[in-house]
Amino acid sequence: MPQKSPSLPQKNRYRVFGNMALVVPKELDELEKPFSLHSPKPFEIRLQVPDLRVPIRNFLRTTEVGEFLSGALAGAMTKAVLAPLETIRTRLVVGVGSKNITGSFIEIIEQQGWQGLWAGNGINMLRIIPTQAIELGTFECIKRTMTSAQEKWKQIEGPKLQIGHVNVNFSLSWVSPVAVAGAAAGIVSTLACHPLEVLKDRLTVSPDIYPSLSIAISKIYKDGGVGAFYAGLSPTLVGMLPYSTCYYFMYEKLKKSYCQSKKKKSLNRPEMLVVGALAGFTASTISFPLEVARKRLMVGALQGKCPPNMVAALAEVIRDEGLTGLYRGWGASCLKVMPASGITWTFYEAWKDMLLVEKRIL
Repeated sequence: MPQKSPSLPQKNRYRVFGNMALVVPKELDELEKPFSLHSPKPFEIRLQVPDLRVPIRNFLRTTEVGEFLSGALAGAMTKAVLAPLETIRTRLVVGVGSKNITGSFIEIIEQQGWQGLWAGNGINMLRIIPTQAIELGTFECIKRTMTSAQEKWKQIEGPKLQIGHVNVNFSLSWVSPVAVAGAAAGIVSTLACHPLEVLKDRLTVSPDIYPSLSIAISKIYKDGGVGAFYAGLSPTLVGMLPYSTCYYFMYEKLKKSYCQSKKKKSLNRPEMLVVGALAGFTASTISFPLEVARKRLMVGALQGKCPPNMVAALAEVIRDEGLTGLYRGWGASCLKVMPASGITWTFYEAWKDMLLVEKRIL
């Protein structure tokens, strides 16, 4: 019977090279084997991108962001509808062309066609979206903060000052959160968006000199530098302060009084439209002379007779046109402000309901 060749020890391996067999220790043979798919790798670097979808969604659903977006959307939708009235109002306030609404409308159609009614509407949309977003967002934020501060001061009875036998109590109860919030909203939005207001007025009043946005930006910067975009800022702030304060105060006051009289918690959409229109009418009537002076200062340079300050502008209007000149264009202003205010509040409350209450979109 053939003899079996002796087997090599199990702990070793051998490899054949031609007619030779080389014994390799098992340990060295294992080291020479390539890594298998299941063997652990000596070094492994993993880059894991965090999932930001939930934080971003939660951020977009915050109250502040919802109010900001609601203001932006409401402003854009309102301006798209009422742009022709804004164009006519600006011409009447500045004193360009006809002195009545119908005459200004006919002049625009004859000189520029139907598209002339939307002259400067592109920059107007760019202006109103951030302006309304900042204004309404600031109003809501400051109103909440002031209301919360008043409640805390009531609980701790506020700080006290004793002078001899006299005690003086400091209280915030006499301060209206709505009035303070309205004033702050007007100031903040004006500071942020005033250059866009300057561009809008130039494009609307002098389309022959400023035929496009890019040309307007280039020409204004060339003529006066960066400071030219803030021309008339001081009178704008002076005119905005009483308007914004009165506007928001009247809206909240009318809304609260109506709801109390009808024993209801909130207004429906038609009621918002009427209350918003009345608030805009009141605020515009009270502050309109300052609006006339502001427009004169902002575009007076185009006619080569810019008054040095707001008081001089008011005096010039009275000297040239009498006291009635202070309300020149008031009818067109109310025609624009009343529907704009009513529609803005209606859209704003509707968007807030969708974004913050019902959460349909975000």
